[in-house]
Amino acid sequence: MKKFALLLTLVFVAGVAVADEAKKPEAAKAPEQAAAAKTEAKAETAKAKEAGKTHQVTAEVVSVDAEKSTITLKGEKENHTAPVDAKAAGALKTVKAGDKVTVTCWDNAKGEHEKIVAIAPAKVAAPEKK
Repeated sequence: MKKFALLLTLVFVAGVAVADEAKKPEAAKAPEQAAAAKTEAKAETAKAKEAGKTHQVTAEVVSVDAEKSTITLKGEKENHTAPVDAKAAGALKTVKAGDKVTVTCWDNAKGEHEKIVAIAPAKVAAPEKK
C-alpha cells in the first residue's frame, strides 16, 4: 500500500510539473506579442505619415450618417461625401446639417482625399468693434 501511495504521489508531482512548464511559454510570449504589436503600430503610423498628408477644410454640413461613419459637406460646385476615421466618428453625434465645421482631411500620396480624421466646430470670426 505504501508503494502504491508513493507511486501515486510521484505521478501527481510529475503532472503538476508538466502543467507548470506548459504555462510558462505562454506567459513569456505575451510581452513579445505586445512588443511586436507596438512595433507594427509604429510602422503603420510612420507609413501613413510618409504616404499622405493632412489639411483642414471649413465647410457647411449637408448630412451626417453615423451608422456608415460618413459626412457630406457642401462644396463650391458639388457636395462631397467622405468617410470618417474611427477616432473622429464620435464627433458625428454632435454635428448636424447646417453646422459650420472644420474637418481635417487625410490625403494619400497622390493627393486624393482618403478620410476625415478630425471634426471640430468652425471658429466664428469676432465682429469688429467700432
